Amino acid sequence: MNHDHDHRPAPSPEHARALDRAFAVGVLLNAGYVVAEFGYGVAADSVALLADAAHNLGDVLGLLIAWGAAWLARRAPGGQRTYGLRKSTVLAALANALLLIALTGGLVWETIGRLVAPPEPAALTMMIVAGVGVVINTLSAVILLRSGHGHAHGHSGDHGHGHGHEHGHGHAHGHGEDLNLRGAFLHMAADAAVSAGVVLTGALMLTTSWGWLDPVVSLVIALVIFAGTWSLLREALDLALDAAPKHIDVNDIRSFLDERPGVIEVHDLHVWAIGTREVALTAHLVVDGPAGELVPSIERELVERFGIGHTTLQLEPAGERPCPQRC
Repeated sequence: MNHDHDHRPAPSPEHARALDRAFAVGVLLNAGYVVAEFGYGVAADSVALLADAAHNLGDVLGLLIAWGAAWLARRAPGGQRTYGLRKSTVLAALANALLLIALTGGLVWETIGRLVAPPEPAALTMMIVAGVGVVINTLSAVILLRSGHGHAHGHSGDHGHGHGHEHGHGHAHGHGEDLNLRGAFLHMAADAAVSAGVVLTGALMLTTSWGWLDPVVSLVIALVIFAGTWSLLREALDLALDAAPKHIDVNDIRSFLDERPGVIEVHDLHVWAIGTREVALTAHLVVDGPAGELVPSIERELVERFGIGHTTLQLEPAGERPCPQRC
């Protein structure tokens, strides 16, 4: 017998509005800065400024992707999409990582060309424009970071439906971090670092007149950004493939379930991310004797200890024919 339940969390309306405001401010600030920086980059003949402008354009696109995914994730499940569109947050994080890596590759390509014939950019213009970029991107990153602080709430219930199935309901926010928001935040923080590097380059060029500093510093910054983005890409790929989130140790969960009184075997254990915050778990528990309060107590501890709020536990009496799905 199948039983469908709406596991949709009830996010705070205030938190949702704060998140929308943060994305709107980030998009507007960075879109305006991209136009200005591109113009000054052409006027100053600075590859660092042009690269920073391209990177900021990527930030704007990344913010729009992340904003759209956050909005889609709030829509209620329905029809064939029994989990709603919350998985779109994982896809947005993956898109953000790929976009940032692609833009970094373009930056490296342009930088290598400039190393062959270093130009003589206007150093003072570089410093002023990039300094504004540091302020804008740092402000955007702080706004996103503050808006990403969620709240924790949970509840569990014991719903008996026969056939040894027990279903728990709960929602844990704040266990782990929102990968979608981290992708947007990483865009902002990385671009602040790029802008700071451009400021430093301009200052050194004013004192040394070394034109090659412009492409060299740009290359170093590109490598730093790539290294920081790689972990985001790897984690987003894992979640897209329904791997357990990195902050959850599946072996610890298996040991926890094995040690519950009355449980003699655990199999068919699966843990995966519904979105970038919510985690689901299913497991078959072979029990010896009456279950009693076993399932409700497990549900509560899964929320408190592991931050897992969506659980489906199937109880199998010892001695019966093994479950055909056993693994």
